[in-house]
Amino acid sequence: MRRPGPAGARGRLLLLLVLPRGALLLLLGVCNALSLEIKASPKVRAFVGEQVLLKCSFKSSSPITESLLVDWTYRPLTGGQMETIFHYQSIPHPTTGGRFKDRISWVGNVANGDASIAILNPVLSDNGTFICSVKNPPDVYHNIPQTVLVVTERGLAFQLSSAELLSILVFLPSALVVILLLLRMRRKCRVLKEKGKCGYKKSSIEVSDEPEPSDTAGCGGKLKEWCLNCVDTDEEDPY
Repeated sequence: MRRPGPAGARGRLLLLLVLPRGALLLLLGVCNALSLEIKASPKVRAFVGEQVLLKCSFKSSSPITESLLVDWTYRPLTGGQMETIFHYQSIPHPTTGGRFKDRISWVGNVANGDASIAILNPVLSDNGTFICSVKNPPDVYHNIPQTVLVVTERGLAFQLSSAELLSILVFLPSALVVILLLLRMRRKCRVLKEKGKCGYKKSSIEVSDEPEPSDTAGCGGKLKEWCLNCVDTDEEDPY
């Protein structure tokens, strides 16, 4: 087998020298970016006054050391600049000012690749975007996952979209009309059935033996009779 001589080695060195600097930097950046990966929940829902957990996990190709840095930043829902609300290096350093003062606690464990935090007593104004950043030198390049926090009142947790709300507004009246029509048809059928008994008349004895209608009907019976009277507006023909 022929071994590459000095000319071949000089050719490879020349190739590296003439390689565009931008392409070389891009190649090095991609290699570094793949060495540190961060994962975070894309969307988190919370209720006013109830503690909420913002999860963040990471994987680094380098051993975890005291130089590891964790930073959490926040941008309000209304927009604006990002602000650092939490910093970790060996020990937690929560923010000492701003809206999250004394409301952020460290619940992570860097040895297990966990950089999660918890927000105490969330309020509606906390809605916004949170970003978890981890640096573990020499691994400092990583992806930038974002977590959108949605804080609502406990009674307003169930939210309907415009399409769902429109469907309900259309369905309920339609269902009510169908029910009323069914009640009307049932009453008409009963009347027609009674009229079909041709030539039948009750004697005075049978009439006297029938119990008189009682006024002690419950609320349910009265409500039913009222509904039937409302839907049946046609005058009945005399016998």
